[in-house]
Amino acid sequence: MSRQGGFLPAGALPDTLWPWRKLRLGARSVRDPVMARLPKLSVFDLDYTLWPFWVDTHVDPPCHSSGDGTVRDSRGRTIRLYPDVPEILERLLGLGVPVAAASRTGEIEGANQLLELFDLVRYFVHREIYPGSKVTHFQRLQQKTGVPFSQMIFFDDEKRNIVDVSKLGVTCVHVQNGMNLQTLTQGLETFAKAQVGP
Repeated sequence: MSRQGGFLPAGALPDTLWPWRKLRLGARSVRDPVMARLPKLSVFDLDYTLWPFWVDTHVDPPCHSSGDGTVRDSRGRTIRLYPDVPEILERLLGLGVPVAAASRTGEIEGANQLLELFDLVRYFVHREIYPGSKVTHFQRLQQKTGVPFSQMIFFDDEKRNIVDVSKLGVTCVHVQNGMNLQTLTQGLETFAKAQVGP
């Protein structure tokens, strides 16, 4: 099985070699057969999921990136992602799991600008960023991708979004204290178990 750029092509998931072999949850690793069932679309909220603020209230766009790669808002305040976010997105890319964003922020331009400045745009196949119920965001994602709701996983910090989107049949993961590798692993395990059934 050929590898390109150190990663396996989408859909090629041998049970002996995983790009993220050290990611574990207790005694279970991603090599576990249950974990071999991956979602066809992984969707992330933005505010308090990928970064520790509300883009429409806690930062002042426009933002910019300095020569050293630091992102700052118009007042010069440094803006950061949650530490594990780049690695999480890189690992999903390596596993061939497409990623999308679903945010209900009113600061659409600012959110998109931050995704560009943090160099995250390259990971997202679709971005649904606008106010309103996230049911609409997911209906549009389903129309654009053709991925059934049952083959999606969603990470969000707000319970109301989890409740609404789970009614569509999406596996939803409540993010507390920002997105991290453990939350990703737990989410993928929950998704895999849902595919197998009780």
